[in-house]
Amino acid sequence: MSTYCLHYFPESGNSYKLALMLTLCGERFEPVWTDFGGGVTRTPEWRRDVNEMGEIPVLEVDGERLTQTAPILLKLAKQFGRFSGETEQEQFELLRWLFWDNHKLTGYMATYRYLRTFTPSPDEHVLKHFRRRLDDFLSILEQHMQKNAFAIGERPTVADISMMAYLHYPADETGYDLAASHPAINAWLKRMAQLPGWKSAYDLLPGKRLTHYAK
Repeated sequence: MSTYCLHYFPESGNSYKLALMLTLCGERFEPVWTDFGGGVTRTPEWRRDVNEMGEIPVLEVDGERLTQTAPILLKLAKQFGRFSGETEQEQFELLRWLFWDNHKLTGYMATYRYLRTFTPSPDEHVLKHFRRRLDDFLSILEQHMQKNAFAIGERPTVADISMMAYLHYPADETGYDLAASHPAINAWLKRMAQLPGWKSAYDLLPGKRLTHYAK
């Protein structure tokens, strides 16, 4: 039986993806809170000893350190035989939405939310640019979820776990009231929350929280 150790901070949606995946698969993990706000991931020591890419999360599996959330999710899906594609076409669709999420939805939402909520004086022009892009990405996802229960059809995969992570945080952090603006996305998030064992990020990931600046 493998042992898992997750280096994280609670506001990290990417950390949450791995914590949720392990939890949904019935696995426990040792939580290692990381002082991201204090800049620890940017230190030479942390990059030498934990992750040369200077990023959170890091998942240790039996002492082996794994980085980059998407390939870790795919590795865990294969290991547990859950939340993967069952056919070649399903696997293609899973990867299509997973890569889209990493490049578009998560990439922009993570940055927008961090600048908007956890920095004291964000540039309004930058926020407006990110908001325009996110409105477009969310409209794509909204249309998709009007026709599908989950990313690739009738059952959840790691693509859903990846896409929902940053969207499930409170509206005062994301700046989006999805129940009002994107009802199909909101309904999909509720379906994800009904999975046995599901927990929110702040329930799964304890530790000191970042200062909240959003009004």
